[in-house]
Amino acid sequence: MKIVYLAVSTALLAGTAVAQDREGWPDSFTVGTASQGGTYFAYGSGWANLVAEELGLTGAGEVTGGPMQNMALVHTGDAQFGMTTMGPAAESIAGTNPIAPGLQMDNACAMFPMYQTPFSVTALSSSGIESIADIPDGARIGFGPAGSTSDTYFPRMMEELGVNFERRNGGWSDLGGQLQDGLLDVIAFAAGVPVPAVSQLEVQTDVNIIEFTEDEQATILGAFPVSEFMIAADTYTTLEEDARSVSMWNFAIANCDLPASFVKAAVDVVMSDNERMVNIHRAARSTLPENWDKNAGVLPWHPGAAEWFAENAGAEIPADQIFGN
Repeated sequence: MKIVYLAVSTALLAGTAVAQDREGWPDSFTVGTASQGGTYFAYGSGWANLVAEELGLTGAGEVTGGPMQNMALVHTGDAQFGMTTMGPAAESIAGTNPIAPGLQMDNACAMFPMYQTPFSVTALSSSGIESIADIPDGARIGFGPAGSTSDTYFPRMMEELGVNFERRNGGWSDLGGQLQDGLLDVIAFAAGVPVPAVSQLEVQTDVNIIEFTEDEQATILGAFPVSEFMIAADTYTTLEEDARSVSMWNFAIANCDLPASFVKAAVDVVMSDNERMVNIHRAARSTLPENWDKNAGVLPWHPGAAEWFAENAGAEIPADQIFGN
């Protein structure tokens, strides 16, 4: 079966010999994701396995600290692929990534658009916390893995909204267990929805998924690089109507030195059949060719990815935004 997939994939590239198309390809690859229990791990492991199967390679998702660490791993080549959000990507390229302050991580290239990361707050129903204003002074809030998008931005957002808190970090599954055990008051999630840890909590106990008020949303929009977002009511069984939120776009990234034919083939596997991606994770409903422009000039494009989007999505990517030009 893999031989059939290989023939299809290479035919889509340049119509040249398989051996030539695969020159310089790695035998295996890893995709930097985030902690288990979060959307990055589920989504990233899924597309890693899909690409590996279709291209006849060995590949898998790797547990990491999230977008900031993924930018560092892909920049150095310690991971061939990774996943990041636009905020951490911009900070990394500017040299303000806390993992390596002063290092401009400009060898991580845009690969394909993934989905928007909504920022949402979850508490146990028994806590009585039903709004941001209900969060008690000194509340113990879990912000996800250190250096993640959530940990980078959500504490700042809470401070902007006047919330005083005790900051906690950890993987999403672990934080979900701590919330259920009464060791945390709130979890502040920044992850594609549905967040596996929240879905698991819903099965085990009653939770409140807390939306922002219009004023709170406006305050955050004015202070951070995010967009308006509504978490659809059918995302969680707990929600009875859409919940007001904000979000940040996510992109898959590739080490800029990888062969263009390899990256183009990997992009083709992911972007050519959205139904398969949605079966991996519902957040992939936004993993569509027309969303190529959500990069908005933040990341340099990998030449192989740029070629795929130009040919298949009519993308008009300026030459100075493609790596190597």
